[in-house]
Amino acid sequence: MYSIQDVSRKTGLTAHTLRYYEKEGLIPGVERSQGGFRQYTDEDLERLGLICCLKNTGMSIQEIARFVELAQKGDSTLEERVELLRSHRELVLARMAEMQKHLDKVTCKLNFYSGKLADYRAGQKEK
Repeated sequence: MYSIQDVSRKTGLTAHTLRYYEKEGLIPGVERSQGGFRQYTDEDLERLGLICCLKNTGMSIQEIARFVELAQKGDSTLEERVELLRSHRELVLARMAEMQKHLDKVTCKLNFYSGKLADYRAGQKEK
């Protein structure tokens, strides 16, 4: 079992964010000690890893909550979960392709201006 501080250290998420995720249903069923303190399991940490992955790739909290809700319902929701992840994957791939185009343009400009800078420096040395 891990305290909220332990989980915060392991995941980089703040205690506030962990409480928010619990409130939003992303990490349901977090156990409590007799004193009322949250006690996270390895399964909770694994779920948080997936939540962070999905969030960092642009999935909304509402969509993640929907995925978690479906997962709790069991195998009868596998098809819907697969489709949700497939759709999200397509969006991520599209964003990556767009970012690659931007990166290519930045690289092109970097090469252009690096060449101009080298020419400028060479001209300065000749003076």
